[in-house]
Amino acid sequence: MNTSLVVWGIIIYIVIAISIALLSRRGDREGMAGYYLGGRKMNGILSALSYSATTYSAFMMVGLAGLTYQGGVGALGFEIVYFAGVSLIALFGPRFWLVGKKYGYVTPSEMIGDRFQSKKAASAIALVSCLFLIPYSAVQLAGVGYLLQGITNNAIPFTTGVIIATVLAVFFSYAAGIRSVVWTDALQAIFMIITSTIVVLLLINGLGGFGQFFDNLKTDHSGSLSVPGNGYFSFLTFLGMTLPWFFFSLSNPQVSQRMFMPSSLKGLRQMLIGFLIFGFVYTFVSVLWGFSALQLFPNLETADLATPQLLSSDLVPPVLGVIVMIGIMAAAISTIDSIMLTLSSMFARDVYGNKKDRPSDEKQLKIGKIVIPVIAILAYGFAELELNLIAVLSVAASSGLIVSVPAFFGTFFWKKGTAAGVISSVSIGALIVLVLEFTGTKPFGLASGIWGLLISTVLFIGVSLATKAPEEKAHAFIHILKESKQKS
Repeated sequence: MNTSLVVWGIIIYIVIAISIALLSRRGDREGMAGYYLGGRKMNGILSALSYSATTYSAFMMVGLAGLTYQGGVGALGFEIVYFAGVSLIALFGPRFWLVGKKYGYVTPSEMIGDRFQSKKAASAIALVSCLFLIPYSAVQLAGVGYLLQGITNNAIPFTTGVIIATVLAVFFSYAAGIRSVVWTDALQAIFMIITSTIVVLLLINGLGGFGQFFDNLKTDHSGSLSVPGNGYFSFLTFLGMTLPWFFFSLSNPQVSQRMFMPSSLKGLRQMLIGFLIFGFVYTFVSVLWGFSALQLFPNLETADLATPQLLSSDLVPPVLGVIVMIGIMAAAISTIDSIMLTLSSMFARDVYGNKKDRPSDEKQLKIGKIVIPVIAILAYGFAELELNLIAVLSVAASSGLIVSVPAFFGTFFWKKGTAAGVISSVSIGALIVLVLEFTGTKPFGLASGIWGLLISTVLFIGVSLATKAPEEKAHAFIHILKESKQKS
């Protein structure tokens, strides 16, 4: 693809996105809740678009397409399991929103710390989130690097793409906090879904239409239409990848924090429904992209190059290819800036703010803003390692975050849960996941995410039963939804 066309596309995107980010500064940005939650005044449609853009990042159009290219239709099942996991928002969303509004929580870790009456529990959740989400941010940065490198045939180097994404993510985070991120996310979500759908229809038409498209797969790549197919998606591999993904909406704080943001429970429901509609379409589009690349470029060295190769192919008009490329790039940046904001809020609130003499809201916000570029630099360093297969690395990050899931269930559904149970399950569980990931070990063939969930659950229950549970907030949390319905 013509490099100058790509460069001009990036310039136009930057100008439009920066303009929207600056316009969003008119809203409430006072204090931690204003800067990180938009003052808890986000409407449902805007929340749905932002949630979609943040969740469906470089993982989808680069990662899921690449995973489909590598492993076939099992990638669709992998993503459908994530869809099933979104049902957790229906279960936890109203509870998050109600306690967040009642007690003024800014972060999920703050909520857990207060529920179990322990600042150390809040800090443990926050630090584990930083440990695994910074590499996940790097995955998004790498996605932009691979995209620009592939679509321009190395005219734009990997490092240049990573730097562009890093600088823009930092700017959007600073411009107006979550308000600038949400508004740029909304633009990007609409942009992504329309252009990617148009391109996949063009690709399928260029390959002979839907009938011929699948006939070609049956003839030339029959293994791609079955599971385990070519052997990539064995049962244990599939289980190890999908289990962390099922709990993604709860375990990833950049997602769960958004349950605090809608202006009402109605807005929260609109956010969930809108996201499901968006995700259903985008999932099938991404999988079809992967199958298209498999037919057109069956011998790629790296599966993550499937999408860049498609966009630079003769079947995609150059201008449309650049537009889609910008949409994917924007989606990755939206995930990065959301993570930067979430991690900076958790550090400021639940690490720096957990002193005996709690710093003021103003001081916490100042520290949070200082932390943002530090997170960006760390993520950039990881991205420069150029680790392959974005989808697998994304799952590895979620495998680490899954250790917080028992604590979230205990927060709302078990009175006997304790702070000691939270701290031990999260810290020991995270350490075990790290060891398994670094060594590549799979005891009994089970992936790190499975062990992380099993061990953290056993530790949370066992240690909690051996220690005394706090009673101050237990009843209020467990009955919050019932009490809300009675009042209304």
